[in-house]
Amino acid sequence: MSLNKGKHHVGEVDGIRCTIVETGITKERADFLKGLLEFNGYVVKIQEEISDPPASPKKYTLGVTDIIFNPVIAVYQKSLKTKEGKKVTPAFWNQAVEEVNIPYWLVGRA
Repeated sequence: MSLNKGKHHVGEVDGIRCTIVETGITKERADFLKGLLEFNGYVVKIQEEISDPPASPKKYTLGVTDIIFNPVIAVYQKSLKTKEGKKVTPAFWNQAVEEVNIPYWLVGRA
């Protein structure tokens, strides 16, 4: 689930009621979001998803314990900050760029 799906999902992660931020993500993505959200003061919960073939790559569900948190609103209102103190953009959230100050019209161009 990325910023394209703006619905607010609430569920349980490790037995704790959370706002589901993203599901079906890799460990690297989960670690990136966990670091970003914890830096912004949220309590993050990560749970490994159960997959049918056990040999498949592991996927994770990430949630925050703040039930009213909505990642789409937080990113587009620019209320999240990076560790460098810059505002999180949609491209940074989706890990399309590593630098925050790139104009949106240049994202994805070589």
